[in-house]
Amino acid sequence: MHHSSSTASVTGFYNYLTQGLDDLYHTFHSHNFMSIQFLQHVLSSLQSFHSQLTLVVQKLHLPVGEKWLDEYMDESTRLWEVCHVLKTGASNMENYYTAGANISSSIQNHRFLHHQLSRQVVRAINICHRERVGLEEINRSLIETRIQPLLMKFNMNVSIESKFKGFNGFRGVLYALKNTNSLLLMILLSGLVYCSSETSFCTSSQEGNINEAFGSGFMVSAARLHDTIKECEDGQSGILLYEFRNTGNTMDELKTKVERLEMDFDVSERVEMLKNCFGVLKCGVENVIVQLDDFFDEIVESRKKLLDLCTQM
Repeated sequence: MHHSSSTASVTGFYNYLTQGLDDLYHTFHSHNFMSIQFLQHVLSSLQSFHSQLTLVVQKLHLPVGEKWLDEYMDESTRLWEVCHVLKTGASNMENYYTAGANISSSIQNHRFLHHQLSRQVVRAINICHRERVGLEEINRSLIETRIQPLLMKFNMNVSIESKFKGFNGFRGVLYALKNTNSLLLMILLSGLVYCSSETSFCTSSQEGNINEAFGSGFMVSAARLHDTIKECEDGQSGILLYEFRNTGNTMDELKTKVERLEMDFDVSERVEMLKNCFGVLKCGVENVIVQLDDFFDEIVESRKKLLDLCTQM
């Protein structure tokens, strides 16, 4: 009885991962590259995969006081630490969107440009631009100091070994989750914190066939998502978040027009556009931070659940 229900639970988990990764792949194609909506979906998937693992563990009848618990704790600690870097990196954007809001207040009730106003606008844009450069610098060092030690590498080729069958298949399930977590965390870090050689989408293994026997459906789906994003990322660096890039482009366009003193364009309309871009960025980032806080609570809850499971057995 135990064996067949364990096998069903393990297979079910791989199917769940495959389905989730396929959904992400389709979502990716229906949004702008690294948009807030897409990244929130990635974060939701990270949450649901983690809670699914907790459910599977409860069904696997694992031996008390064994290494499986330590292995789970190690992975949930890694998840916790990387998510804290995500939260810090996202929170660092606050000064930038505050500076963005100041650009529109420098215009207030003016509709058309004159020399003094154009100087004011350019000054406000330059201040915001400095915030942006500073933000990327801070976030880049955050990745270098905090992420590198956590070795975020997504491994496309897994050789099927008997060790993955260990603990009623738990080892394989945990390995699949770790691998998927690495991929999803890399996406989130590149979007929200900084994309650099540490977070860029390189695999930690030689090219080769994805091993068929090891939950191969999920590996095919993970590899497909990985390759698509790698292609779009195409060696870019910095914060890849679409809404963040959009504020920069809109700001540069406004600055060019203002510096040329193009008198015939409605400056208030342009500034309103910029204000909206910053509003969307601020709202999106704040939502992600709330979602991360919920996830921290869930991780604590799951750890407690599995510890209790061990003491009750």
